[in-house]
Amino acid sequence: MGVSNEDAIKQFQSLMEVVDEPLKQTFKNMHQGYPTETLARFLKAREWNVHKAHKMLVDCLNWRVQNEIDNILAKPIIPTDLYKAIRDSQLIGLSGFSREGLPVIAVGVGLSTFDKASVHYYVQSHIQMNEYRDRVILPIASKNHERPISTCIKVLDMTGLKLSALNQIKILSVISTIDDLNYPEKTETYYVVNAPYVFSACWKVVKPLLQERTRRKIQVLQGCGRDELLKVMEYASLPHFCKREGSGSSRHSRNGTMTENCFSSDHHFHQQLYNYIKEQAASRPSLLPIKQGSFHVAFPEPDPKDAKIAETIETELHRLEDLDGLDKLL
Repeated sequence: MGVSNEDAIKQFQSLMEVVDEPLKQTFKNMHQGYPTETLARFLKAREWNVHKAHKMLVDCLNWRVQNEIDNILAKPIIPTDLYKAIRDSQLIGLSGFSREGLPVIAVGVGLSTFDKASVHYYVQSHIQMNEYRDRVILPIASKNHERPISTCIKVLDMTGLKLSALNQIKILSVISTIDDLNYPEKTETYYVVNAPYVFSACWKVVKPLLQERTRRKIQVLQGCGRDELLKVMEYASLPHFCKREGSGSSRHSRNGTMTENCFSSDHHFHQQLYNYIKEQAASRPSLLPIKQGSFHVAFPEPDPKDAKIAETIETELHRLEDLDGLDKLL
């Protein structure tokens, strides 16, 4: 017989009281004053099995200590031109907040190329945005709404998704595994918009492989999803690619200024993030890189189920690629 959620959290708390001091310190940086909510996230990720959740969290804390994740917000990507190149090829940004106060994270899945730097820079950039979200954005949102806010909404733009996405599976798998193991249950809902045929074909074969908990979070919307998204956020918080049918997710906004495009390095979110990292680095000069170089983070081994999903996507893309080639010959 399983224990109640409340009892599970109490058991988890007791186990965490005896972990080593370095792990307690990095856990404090993680939970930002909301330890119970953090424990609950790890319990949800392990179906409320206390021992599995405890192992997951301890592994996560060890990963943070060994890879100096607590210091990653003092490790700027330099020079600035390289940072801008990464922003142009790893399309992600904060477009606003939902009506309930959750950050709205926009992701340009289809047009992200990940071809301007090594995988280590993209992983560094991704973790920095995770940490900035968790250590700066969410605590401010929690304070403004006078309640714990520990999750976000993600709007995934599939504009431009092509069979060449096969080349990105490796890096996307690395980033996904880091999120699954170290930032579990941080996304309330995934909204998929502007989905082309190639996504629909992959989704059909991948959906049955996902856990029911994950499937419930994913909503595939018609077109740019504007009308459905307006039910959960104000128009001003819509990502730029959702504000008009067919607008697409452009690296250089066709439907407004660069500052309206939340993927652009000129957008206020990325300006604030980069300035914050530079300020943190300046306040701790001993952490400044001596020369240009990415902050290497150890890549965790993917869960066998996640590896199976990546393999399935790769197989389906190969199949579609073969069919596309055959169509061109006929």
